Amino acid sequence: MKEFPYQVESATLALTDPDHYLWDCSVIYAEGKYHMFSSHWNKDWGFGWNWVYNSQIIHSVADQPQGPYKFLRVVLPRRGRQYFDGMNTHNTCIRYYDGKYYLYYMGTTYGGEIPEGEETSAERNIEVWNRKRIGVAVADSIYGEFVRRGAPILEPRGCEHWDCTITTNPAVAILPDGKTYMVYKSRRAAGATLQLGVAVADRPDGEFRRLVDEPILQFDHPDVHVEDPFLWYDEKRKKFCILAKDDSKNGHYGITGEWGCGFYAESDDCIHFTIPENPKVYSRQVTWADGTVTQQGNMERPWLLFDEQGKPTYLFCASGKGSHPYSFEGETFIVAQEMKEI
Repeated sequence: MKEFPYQVESATLALTDPDHYLWDCSVIYAEGKYHMFSSHWNKDWGFGWNWVYNSQIIHSVADQPQGPYKFLRVVLPRRGRQYFDGMNTHNTCIRYYDGKYYLYYMGTTYGGEIPEGEETSAERNIEVWNRKRIGVAVADSIYGEFVRRGAPILEPRGCEHWDCTITTNPAVAILPDGKTYMVYKSRRAAGATLQLGVAVADRPDGEFRRLVDEPILQFDHPDVHVEDPFLWYDEKRKKFCILAKDDSKNGHYGITGEWGCGFYAESDDCIHFTIPENPKVYSRQVTWADGTVTQQGNMERPWLLFDEQGKPTYLFCASGKGSHPYSFEGETFIVAQEMKEI
């Protein structure tokens, strides 16, 4: 199997905000502009667990793919505790098909007070974390209203299954005939290894059903821990492709040997994925446009932007100040790295 035939080049800051923490992003070219959908919440509240309590999805716009992007609007605000996503929206995945825009995301709801700071108990954090569900919102224009459903498009299963806690981190590929594949994240219980599953629908907003009962990308070692998938379909090669984060558990650095790198895998059926001998696509080391090299604490939620020929042109990741994992020093941002064919 061939390695991923592209490498990252110089980086720029695509989206910054002095008043909010930023996380995750998805980018699409539409109606003459580049559009980024990402998540933010009030910086005064801290990073912590506020991504699961107080996040909301925003829309930003740029004239160039690398930015800088300018905030335009909040797309998915709070809409009431009675909805599965009524208190929090996060984890964006924007796709276009047949005249409509599909925004896949994770939402939560919860009871009790709305935390505005770091003072939340571990028990409550896990309770709200376990409420994560995947939804989809649909719009006729990239500038239009994204209309949500009242229910998730994929629910967790019963306790006998590996994905009984949550559905989150949607990564979606829509094929030319409208058949839609979605990779999602879940786990068996609090503290268990994060794993990825796959579901399919006949149309982008259709009824999603699991392709297989067990997780994809299974490993012999129980502490190989992966998350943050980005999924696309290579029409020329007829391959499903994934770029995902190599996480760690119990000190095991599974696929690349380095925490937080992005690795590549591909499949004929979106079930059985093959990982090349040298799978690393990017690391936490970033070379900026001015030649400066930094070791970032995090480079997560990868998203590739493709040109009309299907070649990746930019890799976007969520990051922040600080050279150690989750040491953001009060600032997070979205990084754009140019991609070059090897």
